[in-house]
Parts: sequence; C-alpha cells; structure tokens
Amino acid sequence: MADHLYIEALEIDCIIGLAEWERLVRQTVSLDLRLEGDLRTSARADAVVDGGINTKAVAKRLLAYVGETEFQLLETLAERICELIVSEFPVQRVDLRLSKPGAIRGARNVGVSISRTPGDFPL
Repeated sequence: MADHLYIEALEIDCIIGLAEWERLVRQTVSLDLRLEGDLRTSARADAVVDGGINTKAVAKRLLAYVGETEFQLLETLAERICELIVSEFPVQRVDLRLSKPGAIRGARNVGVSISRTPGDFPL
C-alpha cells in the first residue's frame, strides 16, 4: 500500500538545544510529516472514519506534546515524536523531517530526518 497524508511546516515552540541559553528560551522547530496508512475507507465515506488518520488530531497532539518537551537533541525529539504518532494513531509508517531554523549562522535550517514503524517501538 502507498497511501500517505502529510503535514508540512508545522511550527512549534519548545525548549531544545545543548547550550545553556537554549535551556532558557523557547525556540521554534518545524515538522514535516508523511503518514502512511490505509486511506480507502475514509475516502469512500468522504469522512475520517474509525481506522482513518485525522491530520488535525495529529497536529493538535503534536502541538501539545512538543510544546511541553525539553530535549537537548533534535534526534531525541524526532524519535519521541515518531513513537507518539505510531502508538496513538493508525499509521503504518511515519516519515519525519524535523528542522530548527536559524540554528547555524548562514544556514536556513538544521535538522534530522527519520522514518519509523510501529515495530520500531516494542511494547
């Protein structure tokens, strides 16, 4: 199956970084998500049905979760985001691009890109 929904450039403020000053100031991170799942039932019903992926619910959950986190590494935050998504939503795979705009002078973004499935997070 190759059905995907995506959320692009979801911006969330959180505590992220290694430097002492970064532990004191909320910074913006940007998320690009691609969510793999079976979209046929929702498409036929023209509504998000049981087993469907509700992108608004995903975004709201991420805004709440990421906004409360305080990680040092983007890698850790990315891993936790993917774990949350595959454990709470009916996705078979999540591809995440997590960026920290302006983290390096002269670069538009610094970030990490990972892909995870539910099997990557055993109960």
